[in-house]
Amino acid sequence: MAKTPHTTRRYREDMSEMPDWMKKKKCPNRDKFMSGKRILPKNLTGKEKLPDVIDNAFLAYNGARLREGCQLFAEKMLEPDVTVGMTLSGALTPAGLGCSSIVPLIKAGFVDWIVSTGANLYHDLHFALNYPVRTGSFKMDDTELRDNDIVRVYDVLLGYSDCLMATDEILRAILIQPEFQKEMGTAELHHLIGKYAAEWERKAGLKDVSVLAAAYRAGVPCYTSSPGDSTIGMNVAGVELRGNKLRLNPSIDVNETTAFVLGAKRSGGKSGVVLWGGGSPKNFMLQTEPQIQEVLRIKEFGQDYFLQVTDARPDTGGLSGATPSEAVSWGKVDPDRLPDAVVCYTDTTIAMPLLTHYALARHKPRKPRRLYDQRGAMMKALTKEYFAHNKVKMVDGSAPAVG
Repeated sequence: MAKTPHTTRRYREDMSEMPDWMKKKKCPNRDKFMSGKRILPKNLTGKEKLPDVIDNAFLAYNGARLREGCQLFAEKMLEPDVTVGMTLSGALTPAGLGCSSIVPLIKAGFVDWIVSTGANLYHDLHFALNYPVRTGSFKMDDTELRDNDIVRVYDVLLGYSDCLMATDEILRAILIQPEFQKEMGTAELHHLIGKYAAEWERKAGLKDVSVLAAAYRAGVPCYTSSPGDSTIGMNVAGVELRGNKLRLNPSIDVNETTAFVLGAKRSGGKSGVVLWGGGSPKNFMLQTEPQIQEVLRIKEFGQDYFLQVTDARPDTGGLSGATPSEAVSWGKVDPDRLPDAVVCYTDTTIAMPLLTHYALARHKPRKPRRLYDQRGAMMKALTKEYFAHNKVKMVDGSAPAVG
């Protein structure tokens, strides 16, 4: 039998077969860089559990970032001493993500406080009221939809009169009730509306379809950073013309959310954020740390855990694409915790159900922190520390009344 030519022999990974230039090259950190998991996944069979697929098949690019985000959330952010804030941007509740994902996360104790666009909380009410929201197509003729009393959110359809305007009419009826006739923050506003939403669910024979109802039951405060920028805010403004006394004070929201983050740190725990999209809710949640450090002049270091899902690019300078490393320069993220910061560039409608399923499968439920019920005590603690760090008096010259 003829000998196999040298040029066609199978290469053996040992020093005797390496070229001389490779033998001489010094690579002192090679083992460190090449210490990651080998990419050699098993064939998928269709019988795997979803969390196992995420752990073993999401190995590179944004699939890997989603895996890292799921693992960060389930393994670190859901520890008992971590206070978890979550933001909601984009039209998530009309797409059903309130029912499928956000409500289960609230029920499991995986979310302690929320900052949302007002639109998400408004459209959430359709589900509590049992008004149907239906799938459609982004290819539909919008002029024809308008003529047929239908509103489109990309490929989601809502009735104009029998859903939107019907919701508005009921919302206005509750906004003029006695408990609303005062100044308040948006957490109290949404908590009061959530009480009604929970009752609407019960009367309709529904279970766990409304974010506001679930948040009300679990004591999860829900804020909106731009209360006038939604149909809830529009209806608040509308009834004000009729003499309604409800006034929304954004300073209450700024101080309460800041108190949550400072309270988490001062109790010996940690603070983490899960950001679905970007926009105003992202900034409102992250500005709690600059509020502590820059405005109140209290020593702090930034968020401990950071997870964002976004489709925005960072190079345009927009906040939605701002990275956690950029947030370090503002004091929003602790620089020592950057390994615990993950950004996954994908669509929330893809990532949220996957992360929710993963977390519920990998971590047992946590006891609800019920931050809504602790707002008063936390505000007192924040105020006390503010005056302890700053040699200031009340605006009228009197001593602060903090105990």
